[in-house]
Amino acid sequence: MAEHQPAFGRTQAGARPARAAVEPHGLWHRPDWMNGMADVLLLGASVAIGYALMRLALAMPLFGFREIVVVSPLSQVTTAQLEFAARSGLKGNFFSVSLDEARAAFEKLPWVRRAEVRRVWPATLEVRLEEHVATAYWRAGDNGDTRLVNQQGEVFIAASNARMPVFSGPEGSAQQVLQRYREFAALLAPINAVPATLNFSARQAWQLRLEDGLVIELGREQGNTPLTDRLSRFVSVWPQARTRIAAPVSVADLRYPAGFAVQLVAASSNKAKQ
Repeated sequence: MAEHQPAFGRTQAGARPARAAVEPHGLWHRPDWMNGMADVLLLGASVAIGYALMRLALAMPLFGFREIVVVSPLSQVTTAQLEFAARSGLKGNFFSVSLDEARAAFEKLPWVRRAEVRRVWPATLEVRLEEHVATAYWRAGDNGDTRLVNQQGEVFIAASNARMPVFSGPEGSAQQVLQRYREFAALLAPINAVPATLNFSARQAWQLRLEDGLVIELGREQGNTPLTDRLSRFVSVWPQARTRIAAPVSVADLRYPAGFAVQLVAASSNKAKQ
């Protein structure tokens, strides 16, 4: 009797094949990740909306400036100039205004050397201005352009009719000329001589003209006979020399190592050597 052997690789009639359970993959099938992303997007949207609302609120006229207060005394800058600077430099309100742009607008005014601005709650802009203090007129080259020199030796553009000395020299030499002027003026003070002009040539030679019209040729700086030594020697003997000459002098030439020469007004071609 033959034994019945099971048939491999077959299924019983009518039976369904077995299938293994497969876990779903991908971000969309991870509820914890999806909830986290939703929270992040919601937070970002809330921040963006809040920021937009804040910008809208800050731009409202409610926060506009009501007054501009200048806390420094002014002698040259006018109210009209301040109003012009405020109109051109104040863009925005108390929160949105650029203080750098406001400061630059005030510093463009002719007599303003430096400006400081700050907000004062709730609606005030405080302005502190440092004005130029002019000490001389400045003429550069032969173009006839006249500017002003302040106490720091800085050249600036402004209008003035004050009585001041006149400087001239190469561009960028105003501070050096101012320093020399102060030295020369101090040396001339004992004989009550006041410099009216000081010229510094491109060859680095110095020329003074006094208020009484006398021109003093100082020449170039020399190691063995500095300019101040030559001028000091002139000042020490000039009162007596002027008396002895007994004639109007137009030029005093100090470019000699051990003395000076003078040129008379009546005889411009003759020189008397001291």
